[in-house]
Amino acid sequence: MQVDVQMALENAPQQGVPDVGHIQTWVDAVMQQAEASRLTTTAETQMTVRIVDVNEMTELNQQYRQKTGPTNVLSFPFESPPGMPIDRTERELGDVVVCAAVVMQEAAEQRKTLTAHWAHMIVHGTLHLLGYDHIQDNDAQKMESLEIVVLAGLGYANPYSV
Repeated sequence: MQVDVQMALENAPQQGVPDVGHIQTWVDAVMQQAEASRLTTTAETQMTVRIVDVNEMTELNQQYRQKTGPTNVLSFPFESPPGMPIDRTERELGDVVVCAAVVMQEAAEQRKTLTAHWAHMIVHGTLHLLGYDHIQDNDAQKMESLEIVVLAGLGYANPYSV
């Protein structure tokens, strides 16, 4: 799995933002746990993680969810445009967009380490790309359980018990 990390923090500090290596490790952990039941990936499979400021996340949240203000993470599973070769579409997983300022604020408010909260946001967003969601209670339970397992394997505490 190839992860392209884009930093879009023009007027925001990058302090506390994880490096590409951490993000890749977190995505790989998700893929190892979820792969058997959801998706077969190869080294050629790719996704993008875009780390943005409050302004960009606010615009995306309004445009795609019709919600005011920024959120911590949004996921955009890849949708193949008509006529795109199938071998190309099978390699694209989608995009995870994370708002650095919101993640930092939530980590402080929830008394979590910044690294643990970043890991949770990347794991959560990646699971959305794989088709998991938390709209219905039973789906939320499945997704949260998988998040807990992945994060525990990475050495992080249950993010829902804080």
